Amino acid sequence: MRFAFFPGCVSRGGAPELYQSTVAVAEKIGIELEEIEGWSCTGAGALQESNPLLGDTLNARNFALAQRMGLPIMTICSTCQGVMAQAKVKLEDEEYRAQVNEILATEGLEYTGGIQVKHMLWVMVEDIGLDKIKSLAVRSLDGVFLAPFYGCYIVRPSAALEYDEHPQRREALELVIEALGATAVDNEGKTRCCGFPILTINEKNSLAMVAKHTGEAQDLGADAMVTPCPLCHLNLDGFQAKAAKQMGRQINVPILHLPQLIGAALGMDGPSLGLNRHIISAFDVAMKMGIRV
Repeated sequence: MRFAFFPGCVSRGGAPELYQSTVAVAEKIGIELEEIEGWSCTGAGALQESNPLLGDTLNARNFALAQRMGLPIMTICSTCQGVMAQAKVKLEDEEYRAQVNEILATEGLEYTGGIQVKHMLWVMVEDIGLDKIKSLAVRSLDGVFLAPFYGCYIVRPSAALEYDEHPQRREALELVIEALGATAVDNEGKTRCCGFPILTINEKNSLAMVAKHTGEAQDLGADAMVTPCPLCHLNLDGFQAKAAKQMGRQINVPILHLPQLIGAALGMDGPSLGLNRHIISAFDVAMKMGIRV
């Protein structure tokens, strides 16, 4: 199983442990990742609001590079998945795609439409399969309680993300958590914004969102939160202490990125998964999962 790998900016910059764990886990599962050479940021939604044509052109460029490789795209970023899915729908309009391709022609690129873009979470459920995931697990996560946190972009707009065609996507994170033997801790905030998009313009409200989500997970007895989004990981992990201080309470909830969870069940150690690089210590949950950090 081969994919044109689109890692996204955060896993290549602010949280490189997420890239590290993805590559290690993919190799162990048997997914061949060929990183798209010269890929660019999707615009993370913010660019699309200020300059839709530029945002769609950046995504079409990534699509064209993947088409040149002859491979479908796999990403590990919920935000990238959502933005790319919306761009893909817009680029189905042949007249609009022709306008974008005029810009891409300066690089000798053309996007012809029809690219497949799948988040690693969906690949786990739809391509690898829950039974295979269970069979590959060598470390029991029984007794570990994990709060799923999808974030915004991998759940809406559901039409662009093909939820009607793939209804399992609505609970894919819980399915993977439980396939690995852990217990999914349901929480109201799991499909809400983590606060990252407004961090630089309204830090107070962003931190309030971080505190609300992590505080809820802690109050429900979760040992950690699991997210398929590096941006959510970055915000919930990196700003949790500041958010707790703003709210005047103690919050200490480790944030795991999806491949780190999978790798834990596959028997990988903490350093290989980058668990020793987190802001909020993952030591306690790692010990509970039987992992050396």
